[in-house]
Amino acid sequence: MFLRGQVIISEAGRDKDYLMAVTDYDGTYVYVCDGKERRLSQPKRKNPKHITMTQWFLTEDQLHSDRRLRKALGELEYNNE
Repeated sequence: MFLRGQVIISEAGRDKDYLMAVTDYDGTYVYVCDGKERRLSQPKRKNPKHITMTQWFLTEDQLHSDRRLRKALGELEYNNE
């Protein structure tokens, strides 16, 4: 099951290997954003079998705006290289 704020890694598509955050899950698809290519206002619909879950979660404050989302994902990526 996917929870809002969970950080995932895209495994297929143009956004392969990108860190993204889950914004919604409707039982069939996961909706994800990265704050740059996919804004919070227009999340990307992904098939759950095309993503890998991580142990990281973002707070609601970090999901408040695209700028905060980009910053949080960038820090995660930088700290885990």
